Amino acid sequence: MTLIIGLTGGIGSGKTSAANFFSVLGIDIVDTDVIAHELTQPKGAAIDAIRQTFTDRFITAEGALNREEMRRLVFSDSGSRRKLETILHPLIRDEASRRAALFSAPYGIVVVPLLLETGQYRELIHRILLVDCDECDQIARATARTGLDESTVRAIMATQLSREERLQQADDVITNDADLPHLARQVGVLHEKYLALASGN
Repeated sequence: MTLIIGLTGGIGSGKTSAANFFSVLGIDIVDTDVIAHELTQPKGAAIDAIRQTFTDRFITAEGALNREEMRRLVFSDSGSRRKLETILHPLIRDEASRRAALFSAPYGIVVVPLLLETGQYRELIHRILLVDCDECDQIARATARTGLDESTVRAIMATQLSREERLQQADDVITNDADLPHLARQVGVLHEKYLALASGN
């Protein structure tokens, strides 16, 4: 059985950068954000349920999820957010499990931003790897990367576990508080650790 690492962290923490470094080392990656986008593209598996639950207002003329409209709703209405999660999370988890079953490297990584919040990946994930940084860095990176304003980023952060709660639940931690070479070095150390774990050493 392939060792599967669940990579998580708050918005703007550097999950994608860390995953990219693991990929360069030849490790198979499944990114649940990518799966979520596929499910909400035109003719995606989640579109009909989203339309039925939220009406056509939340579907674009092309038949995809209207992300901006949905973002405004779910970050102002927790009930709507839970409805959307009820639609998306099982579909994402099932597809992530299907792709993880195809891993060929000694270990693989599944990137799940809400890994600790959903609790839906316990049967799939063997270890939890947290990419951690302070909240100021999170906000700065997230606003620069996504184009969202600070208040929206803070609203997203409010739906996620606190930094302290994530640290308590992590098996391994990457501290992303410097430059990319620093991040890459930490990935390299963990790569050797995971190879040893996967071989039983």
